[in-house]
Amino acid sequence: MKSIGLLPRILIAIVLGVVLGNFLAESWVRLFVTVNALFSQFLGFMIPLIIVGLVTPAIADIGRGAGRLLLITVAIAYIDTVVAGLLSYGTSSWLFPSMVANAPHVGHLQKAAELAPYFTITIPPLLDVMAALVLSFVLGLTTAYAGLLSLKEVFADFQKSIELVITRAIIPLLPLYIFGIFLNMTFTGEAYRILLVFAQIIVVIFVLHVLILVYQFCIAGLIVRRNPFRLLWNMLPAYMTALGTSSSAATIPVTMRSTLKNKVTEGVAGFVIPLCATIHMSGSCMKITACALTVCLLEGLPHDPILFLYFILMLSIMMVAGPGVPGGAVMAALAPLGSILGFGADEQALIIALYIAMDSFGTACNVTGDGAIALVINKMAK
Repeated sequence: MKSIGLLPRILIAIVLGVVLGNFLAESWVRLFVTVNALFSQFLGFMIPLIIVGLVTPAIADIGRGAGRLLLITVAIAYIDTVVAGLLSYGTSSWLFPSMVANAPHVGHLQKAAELAPYFTITIPPLLDVMAALVLSFVLGLTTAYAGLLSLKEVFADFQKSIELVITRAIIPLLPLYIFGIFLNMTFTGEAYRILLVFAQIIVVIFVLHVLILVYQFCIAGLIVRRNPFRLLWNMLPAYMTALGTSSSAATIPVTMRSTLKNKVTEGVAGFVIPLCATIHMSGSCMKITACALTVCLLEGLPHDPILFLYFILMLSIMMVAGPGVPGGAVMAALAPLGSILGFGADEQALIIALYIAMDSFGTACNVTGDGAIALVINKMAK
């Protein structure tokens, strides 16, 4: 399998998961659910360490310019997330009213009962993701500004240790993890049932996320003076991995590898990719905005442009509170959904159901767009 390459292995895992999910007995599906539960615990433990191990030495290596590049990266990620939300609102306002005009009231969408693993082992992470990011910024910036060479060497060795875990454990196991996810989804029928309810709207959201990726890489390609579609093609392994894992953080190793293939330096890639896995949520913002407008149309709630502009500006900030984990963005979005759009428990439950049904596409858009930001930052760092 090593000779096949990561992208074909991921595609094979997805196809096998969908096909075998229709035939395997529950006992076999639960076996793979158990494997996934164990791997998820390990991955959750490693994610903060990956961030500290990659971001800290990357900031230290960049040097005194790290503070400037950090602010620029955060600004680009936030602006792009807001633009994606505005594009989603404009398109949805144009197309969705006619789609839902004759639709019946949609109540709760009951989530299909998920199969429980046979057993699991709890491996609590040493830090949460936000704490790991803050620690990385503090250690990286102080190392760079104070010239702490000994500390820099320590984190250089720590980086090598993390990279070894990534290349020898996480990446080889990702296809098996993705297979288990699609096997479980197909067996429970969860994805099929929810996707059929909002098929037309999901198609529009899918087209929107492709358009977002195209404009992101067209801008990046214009700045670095390279073919944007070739750059986007090189990010395809990250896109497909995110499609299977629905986690920006879990896809960091593959996103890093794809970004390096676009000739971004290791220092910039190690700085931008883990950071953007947390703060760059263009696909998620686009998707939540479209789902929120759909619910507003169905329930007769206010949805004027000024209200949604305020919602998108706040949403782009709040989603940083749900970094890199499957469904984290929509959980963080519940606060502005309730306080700004006036969603009650029923409307929030509907948003969660719609979002989870399409979670992987938004995540894939997020992580692939991280590669475009890395290209721009790499150009500025030269």
